[in-house]
Amino acid sequence: MAKLRKRYVCQACGSVTAQWQGQCGDCGDWNTLVEEAGGNVTPFQAKHNLQSGGRAIQLTGLNTDIALPDRMATGIAELDRALGGGFVEGSATLIGGDPGIGKSTLLLQAAAKIAERGLRVAYVSGEEAADQVRLRARRLGLGKAPVMLAAATSVRDILTTMGEGPAPALLVIDSIQTMHSDLIEGAPGTVSQVRASAGELIRFAKEQGTAVVLVGHVTKDGSIAGPRVLEHMVDTVLAFEGERSHQYRILRAVKNRFGGTDEIGVFAMESEGLSEVANPSSLFLTQRDESVTGTIVFPALEGTRPVLVEVQALVVRLASGATPRRAVVGWDSSRLSMILAVLEARCGLSFSTCEVYLNIAGGYRVQDPAADLAVAAALVSALAERPLAADAVAFGEIALSGEVRPVAHGALRCREAGKLGFARALAPAAQADKGGLVLSGFKNLAAFVDHLLGR
Repeated sequence: MAKLRKRYVCQACGSVTAQWQGQCGDCGDWNTLVEEAGGNVTPFQAKHNLQSGGRAIQLTGLNTDIALPDRMATGIAELDRALGGGFVEGSATLIGGDPGIGKSTLLLQAAAKIAERGLRVAYVSGEEAADQVRLRARRLGLGKAPVMLAAATSVRDILTTMGEGPAPALLVIDSIQTMHSDLIEGAPGTVSQVRASAGELIRFAKEQGTAVVLVGHVTKDGSIAGPRVLEHMVDTVLAFEGERSHQYRILRAVKNRFGGTDEIGVFAMESEGLSEVANPSSLFLTQRDESVTGTIVFPALEGTRPVLVEVQALVVRLASGATPRRAVVGWDSSRLSMILAVLEARCGLSFSTCEVYLNIAGGYRVQDPAADLAVAAALVSALAERPLAADAVAFGEIALSGEVRPVAHGALRCREAGKLGFARALAPAAQADKGGLVLSGFKNLAAFVDHLLGR
C-alpha cells in the first residue's frame, strides 16, 4: 500500500529530510525545518526518488565570458605542440608507451625545465628508487634541477605530503599502475586500484590547480593497460610511439580537452636524452643516388605539420598455383587490399600471382588517406620494374570507382616538398594551388597508370 509522504524542508537552505530534527544538517541553522504536505508514495519510491533532497547547483549560460585556462609551457617545443601549448593548470594528463620508449626520460626533462623557471615540481616514482631517478637526471645533464623526488606507491601518503606545503605546479606519477589506495582492497595494478588511485589524484589536481601527469603501462597490442574508464577520466591522453630499434620517437595526442588531437611531436633518442627534431622529414627520407623501382615520396600531414616519408613496394612473381602473400609495415593492410583490387578492376593490372610487400621507410606509421596514390605509384613501379622520378612526390585519395579525389591541404604538402628539393607532384586534377611545384593532375587511376607506364 502507498503511504503518505512526509518531508521536512529547511527554510534557510532548502534541504529536505525525511525526519524532523532541531538543527539542519546542511546549513546548521536551528528550528528551520518545517513539515510540508506531499502526495502518496510507495516504499520503493521513497528510497529511490532522486528528485529532491539534493542541493541546487549553479547554472551558467553558454555565452558567459570566461578567461581561457592558463598554460604552463614545458620549454620543449615538440611536447608543447602535442599538448596544444603546454600543461593546463588543474589538468590530468595520461601518457602511455612501450617499455623503454622514453616516457620517464621525456617527463624528467620537462620537469627539470619547469623547475628551473622557479616553479614547484614533484616527481614521484613507484617503480624506481629516488637515487635511480637522480642518476638518470645526472646522465641527462639535469642533476642541478630543483625537482623534488620521491619513491612512493601509497596515494594517501603522496597526497598528504603534497598538501603540507604549497601545491606543486606539476606532479608526475610514474606510474599509475604502481599506485595503491588503502580505501580499495586489491593489489596495485588491478582495475579497482587503478581507477580509485587515478580518481583521487585527479580530484587533487582539480582542487589545488596542479597539473598532474600519469604514466601508464601499455599492453602487447599498444593500448593503455587498466580500465578503459581511465582514459575518460583524464583530460589529455598522449601516446608515445616508435620502434626501439629506430632513433625517432613520435608523441601523438589521442585525446585533448584543451586542444586538438591532430598535432604530433617528433623526438630523437640520443645519449643525452630526447632531442627535438625540427625537420622530421630528414628521418624518413633515404638518400637515393640512383633510381630504384617501387619507391615514391609521400608528403604526409600530421595536424599542421607536413612530414615527407618514403613509400617502398616490392612485387615478386610466383610460380603458378602458389598462394601469394601480402605484407604491410606502417600502413593499413585492408587499404592495401583495396588499392590492389582497384588496380586490377579499373586498370587491368594483375597482382593475383605476385607477392606484394609494402613498407613505410623509417618505421613511420601512415594513417593519412592521401597516401593511396603514392602506394599505387609504388606498386605499379614495382610491377612494371620502371623507376619513378626521384624529384617527384605523390598524394591523393583513390575511390573504388577509380576516381582520384583531392585531399586537404594540398598546397601545404607541395610547399614542404619544394623546400626539400622536390620539383614535381603527382596529384589529383582538382588540386588548384601547385605550391611552387610542377603539377601533373589526374582524374582517375587509369590515366595515372598510363602516365607511369608511358602509354
